[in-house]
Amino acid sequence: MEVKSINFEEKFSKFFEHWCPKIIAQMNDYHFKIVKFQGEFVWHSHDDTDEVFIVLDGEMSIAFRDGSVHLKSGEMVVVPKGAAHKPFAEKECKALLVEPAGTINTGDAGGERTAEDNVWI
Repeated sequence: MEVKSINFEEKFSKFFEHWCPKIIAQMNDYHFKIVKFQGEFVWHSHDDTDEVFIVLDGEMSIAFRDGSVHLKSGEMVVVPKGAAHKPFAEKECKALLVEPAGTINTGDAGGERTAEDNVWI
């Protein structure tokens, strides 16, 4: 088995669309996904899992029903399972998501922003 390093910038250079997470690694039953955000996402929740957002470049906010969290490069937040949230980025933001394999980006909301699952880059 060959173990290789993963370069975030090289992976980000392979796609341009926003709100479409791409898997770059797997650890046990968890996927590490990179994503580019810009604009507003949809209100949604994940009833069965927490979700981690790690900002690699730029800034973003995550609105909750009772407030919001602002993140900049080098910061992270764990969104608790079942918490309704709505990500937003005024300018393009690059982030790393950590969540169980098979987690759908729009959670319980569905709709046109639902990205194809299990896309590796």
